[in-house]
Amino acid sequence: MSASASGGSSSPSGWGLSRILLVVGLIAALIFIVGLWANLPAVELITKGIPVLCLIFWVFKLPRDRFANLIMVGLVFSLAGDLLLQVSKDLFVIGLLSFLVAHLFYIAVFLGVTRRASWVRLLPFAAWGIGAFLILQPYLGDMLPPVAGYIIVIEVMMWRAAALVGVPGKAQTFELAALLGAISFGLSDTLLAFNRFIWHDTLTLFNLQQAAPFVGTLVMILYWLGQWGIALAASWKAKDHTRDTPASNE
Repeated sequence: MSASASGGSSSPSGWGLSRILLVVGLIAALIFIVGLWANLPAVELITKGIPVLCLIFWVFKLPRDRFANLIMVGLVFSLAGDLLLQVSKDLFVIGLLSFLVAHLFYIAVFLGVTRRASWVRLLPFAAWGIGAFLILQPYLGDMLPPVAGYIIVIEVMMWRAAALVGVPGKAQTFELAALLGAISFGLSDTLLAFNRFIWHDTLTLFNLQQAAPFVGTLVMILYWLGQWGIALAASWKAKDHTRDTPASNE
């Protein structure tokens, strides 16, 4: 009874905090995009990590379990990668390593739900990774080993998210959020790699005379959506756990 009472009293305040974090994250994202188009590096540096920081606070307020804890740690490493990549292009490898560690935590949390192989679901992601690597390979030079390793890890992350879908015997509303988040993250990283090593911000649309940050904007939107989907999976996983164990306090 006390547990249900506390849950009822914390729900409105938790929902209010979620709204505040959502608004702050969206405003920071919009300001970052404005800074990106206006070429304001200081504005970009200040605002880039705020959306993920808001997600970290959001996940921190969830009921503590292994799923939420590992996702929160992954978000922290992602935030570090955000800042490293924004501070200097010379920190690209360190930033890449930070994101790689984040993906390893996401893989660990997905494996904690199910270890079933789901080899058929691996095939599209393996094709995605091989195709991206073959396109990038002529342009990588000394960056070939770290980029190849990163591609492998993110494809595994997406595969393990796909393996969550339809796990028998469990009521899981979080699995599609995790999968869509992982795919969005993978798309973001793929576009980021193409832009860094091949396009070099030279793509233009709408007959513009000078290159505009269309790709960079899309990369960030997909990245934020990906992190939001994975964080949302933690929230829905916590709700599923609460719903599936209603009689634990009786």
